[in-house]
Amino acid sequence: MKEIMKEVIAKLKEADAVLIGASNGLSISEGLHLFAENQAFVELFSDFREKYGIHNILQGMFFKYHTEEESWAFWSRLIKRFVCEYRVTENMETLRKLTEGKPYFIVTSNGEGHFGAAGFDSRNIYEMEGNFVEMQCSKGCHNKLYPADEAAEKMAAVQKDCKVPSELIPHCPVCGASMQVHSVVCPHFLVDYEAAENFQAFLKRFHGKRLFILELGIGWRNQMIKAPLMELCRQEKKAVYVTINKGEIYIWNDIKEKSYGLDGDMTEILAGLRQCMEQG
Repeated sequence: MKEIMKEVIAKLKEADAVLIGASNGLSISEGLHLFAENQAFVELFSDFREKYGIHNILQGMFFKYHTEEESWAFWSRLIKRFVCEYRVTENMETLRKLTEGKPYFIVTSNGEGHFGAAGFDSRNIYEMEGNFVEMQCSKGCHNKLYPADEAAEKMAAVQKDCKVPSELIPHCPVCGASMQVHSVVCPHFLVDYEAAENFQAFLKRFHGKRLFILELGIGWRNQMIKAPLMELCRQEKKAVYVTINKGEIYIWNDIKEKSYGLDGDMTEILAGLRQCMEQG
């Protein structure tokens, strides 16, 4: 593994730009496991589990609550824990180090906003499924997004019996409808077309150049990010594809010669890559 990491870092140093694709595996390495009924979930949402039969965070995100008071009770608690109380992790610090001095872009399906919190430029981030750092009009009457953290902290502090006080529910300043988290769970989800255009501009800028594609914690079934990244590597002759995942490394046969699969704990592998870089 050490020798492979040295090769990967050599390719990174040669690269003209870095493209990061990230999904659930990275979130899990930072303590946010959407699919697990683990201790963290039970400690945070035991009352929701008992009342609604919710067994993981993802179920809670998509659950059809009867009232806005119930919905915001769940979301405000989630936002307080994973947005307001978030502290930049070793993994994010390492990713900052690995991309230092390089043009970069980040494409992710993660919604916790940790890349932005870690100091990555928001203009270089495309959160394809939105995020729960921001909120939008539930009816989508206009395209502006609003910070959700302050309202969430207030609601999380005073909720009772899986409900928040009605007077604390945020409302759209334009049409008066209730606000919802900016996520694909919202029926009128606002697609971030500006971020999508920035992504396409990045790809156009580095077409034909030495592009270092770093994929973090994306499963083999993922057609939203993984498949397009592998296709990009296939089309770009000078591109290099590096995928990090635990127990699941999948690389198309026709790009294997210019690809690297690093199987194992995300934090350990990123730390190993950083060490290789710092050792020169």
